[in-house]
Amino acid sequence: MINSHFIRPVVIVAASRTPFCRAGTAYADLTNMDMLSTVLQGLVERHELQGKLIDEVVAGAVTTHSKDFNLAREAVLSTDLSPRTPGITLQQACGTSLQAAFGIAAKIATGQIECGIAAGSDSASDAPIVFSRRFTQRLIKLSKAKSLRQKLSIFKGFSPSELAPVVPAISEPRTGLSMGEHCELMAKQWGITREAQDELAQASHNRAEAAYNACFYDDLLIPCAGVLRDNNLRYDLTAERLERLSPSFDRSGKGTLTAGNSTPLTDGAAAILLASEEWAEANNLTVLARITQMETAAVDYVAGEGLLMAPTIAVANMLCKAELSLQSFSHYEIHEAFAAQVLCTLKAWESEDYCQNRLGLERALGTIDRNKMNQVGSSLALGHPFAATGARIAGTLAKQLSEVERGRGLISICTAGGMGVAAILEK
Repeated sequence: MINSHFIRPVVIVAASRTPFCRAGTAYADLTNMDMLSTVLQGLVERHELQGKLIDEVVAGAVTTHSKDFNLAREAVLSTDLSPRTPGITLQQACGTSLQAAFGIAAKIATGQIECGIAAGSDSASDAPIVFSRRFTQRLIKLSKAKSLRQKLSIFKGFSPSELAPVVPAISEPRTGLSMGEHCELMAKQWGITREAQDELAQASHNRAEAAYNACFYDDLLIPCAGVLRDNNLRYDLTAERLERLSPSFDRSGKGTLTAGNSTPLTDGAAAILLASEEWAEANNLTVLARITQMETAAVDYVAGEGLLMAPTIAVANMLCKAELSLQSFSHYEIHEAFAAQVLCTLKAWESEDYCQNRLGLERALGTIDRNKMNQVGSSLALGHPFAATGARIAGTLAKQLSEVERGRGLISICTAGGMGVAAILEK
């Protein structure tokens, strides 16, 4: 069943994550370092990796401070892993931790390394807030001034307005539009209704609730700051509750994206341990799934393409290389940045025109079985700490595959900057 271009198999043997929490709630006082260290240490303790030399830990965060310098390495040094374990920090927006897994997997496949941990952490609560550039420059000059006269001269022409804080903008630098505003444009282009978005959001919460009730997440979650469960999950969520919410991004009367069918700003961390089959066996670790294909793509959203449509390209290219159809999967894990973005992606794959003229295919990729998509809930219910989402999804899918005799899963993740990452896991 395995259809891979890898030289040797790459397996996922462990996954862990903190519960995800809405920004400004349970993790309000935690940093990226706190959460990343917690999830790595949890992985170590749960799988008896104390003192182990891991060939690479690759991790990152999207919303960072200057204090997050060398985040992955410093997080490693805060755990019981061997201090000789190297840490590599990278960032690819919402694809960060899955892209980290790609790099590790490629090195394992070619024999450069035997194992590695891919991880991500993000805190929307601990967002960096800075002063204006002009005031910052005054402070730099002040640190170099030697006399009182020099110090006083630095503040000549000072205005109190310079003290106004500058908060991180959750918008695309090239367009000035937020991700939600971009997604509203996509929803209008593809004719995605409010009702369809709310229906998908409700399904995500209902499925996550059922998964919790079935104890699916018990061995994936690492307690953090006393939190045991994702606090964004709404139990017994109904269509009526979702209908009462007002549009969040387009308040003209034509908007369809709300707080209920969009992911909230979220804090949390996640990690997965990848290895060769030989290393897994030598360390008595059970293989959950194999990663067999990986793909990254981007769209020209500045010129008008949908910001979050890159996964349609990544998946199409990946399926071509794997010689698989879109229907060749038992599980689909499609990141729910917004319900509308998921529905746009599905509609694009069903479109003959889009698949032929944008993806260069002979025919439409077709439909997928919705019952096989995000079966244990996804980002709308669980939350979306940007850099952690890829590892969360890969770990979730790996566990689902470990529970069946044979299966194949598709991962599709959109990211800021008009990019997308996709992968195939198999058992």
